[in-house]
Amino acid sequence: MENSTSARPSAHSRGKPVVPSDATRPVLAVWEMTQACDLVCVHCRACATPQRDPLELSTNEGRRLLASISAMGTPLVVLTGGDPAKRPDLVTLVAHGVQLGLTMALTPSGTLLTTGTLLGQLKNAGLSRLAVSIDGPDAATHDAFRGVSGSYAESMRILEQARALGLSTQVNTTLSPVNLGSIEAMAQMVERLGAVLWSVFLVVPTGRADSKLLLTPDAIEDALHQLADISETYPFAVKTTAAPHFRRVLLERKAKKGIIGLYDDLDPTGALRRPLSINDGAGFVFVSHRGDICPSGFLPIPAGNVRHDSLAQVYRHHPLFVRLRDPSQLGGKCGVCPFRRVCGGSRARAYGMTGDPMAADPLCAYVPREWAEREAKREAKEDV
Repeated sequence: MENSTSARPSAHSRGKPVVPSDATRPVLAVWEMTQACDLVCVHCRACATPQRDPLELSTNEGRRLLASISAMGTPLVVLTGGDPAKRPDLVTLVAHGVQLGLTMALTPSGTLLTTGTLLGQLKNAGLSRLAVSIDGPDAATHDAFRGVSGSYAESMRILEQARALGLSTQVNTTLSPVNLGSIEAMAQMVERLGAVLWSVFLVVPTGRADSKLLLTPDAIEDALHQLADISETYPFAVKTTAAPHFRRVLLERKAKKGIIGLYDDLDPTGALRRPLSINDGAGFVFVSHRGDICPSGFLPIPAGNVRHDSLAQVYRHHPLFVRLRDPSQLGGKCGVCPFRRVCGGSRARAYGMTGDPMAADPLCAYVPREWAEREAKREAKEDV
């Protein structure tokens, strides 16, 4: 699919990289508390199993991790898994994070473990947001994706009970060929549930996820435009994970409507002023159940371990993180894209599909003018 190729080049110099505002601290830290889970999701990046790993970070190690996140200046922590409800110290650790001044969010699995009693304890501990995955507009679709009958009903129960308690809720959805035609129906469901945010994930081939779950670039582009429509007409916010090109889509649509010039929301470096551009290792850090520090859960390249390394030092100075925050290091069409600082492509998907975290995102449909001209010249030479 060919997109607009009249984009003006970014002001970013190919010389010394401009240090982005998120180079000293991630905006968001995700801690995989455990890989234990009673679901068998077809796309699970963690390849979760029912039993907890004895090498998980302990309660005291978890406290120290939260303290290091707070000291680094990161405001938001998401506790994920596996299923965090598998840990008996979950409420204790949420309360500790809140005492440290952190905004604490949680993504439990849709199972019986997240009881109404537990939700009440989490509310009292100061939990700010509860996110539950729903991957279809009906039980049959969701349960097949999650691998356990009844998961849909439990997910709906959890969201409804959380809302009744006054907890802020969001719905997470992974787009795949099985639910691609249900985007509008899913949006209606999110609205009925009273969620404040719909977080839509695109599949990254890691863990259990394989190529059968991947969408085509054109299908993704169409889906992102549907999500943009939804963001303009529904009462909840929409964000994406592993689809940073959603920011490019939003800018293009605003420009087409005459709301802004295509580059009005870009500062002189080509970075998006609002919202902050977050990507794997850029404004984002992931800590595994065993303490490994990675750019994200979908980009599982350990750059250190919180048991013996400083989280802040790894994020700020490890060569992998530094490269991921430098758009001049991007390869292929991502490297010449005028939106490379706004988007940058999914670094996790580039790694998952090519083995190179700096390669072009294989599932982005956008074709920059410079790349199209370069490819045309190359093809012309080959024809001679």
